[in-house]
Amino acid sequence: MIQMHNPPHPGEVIREWLAGITVTEAAGRLDIARVSLSRLLNGVSGVSADMDVRLSKALGTTSGYWLGLQADYDLWQARRHFKGHVRPIITTVA
Repeated sequence: MIQMHNPPHPGEVIREWLAGITVTEAAGRLDIARVSLSRLLNGVSGVSADMDVRLSKALGTTSGYWLGLQADYDLWQARRHFKGHVRPIITTVA
């Protein structure tokens, strides 16, 4: 699996897809509150499974596309900020 270096927050990508339409209009077409879309576009909140379905239907993308972008972003952030100490879990087969 190829890992992207510093993948964008999905909100940045969605913002490009919505060029030429207001946040209010896009939120209405997605049947969500304007503040919910604004939080996503500004990287304050992430893409949920429900939002993935809405975006896929509205933008003609495949189901799971937006969740995949969110997962890539979340994993990159988690790796970048991880400070814990993890020890291997070894199981013995009897």
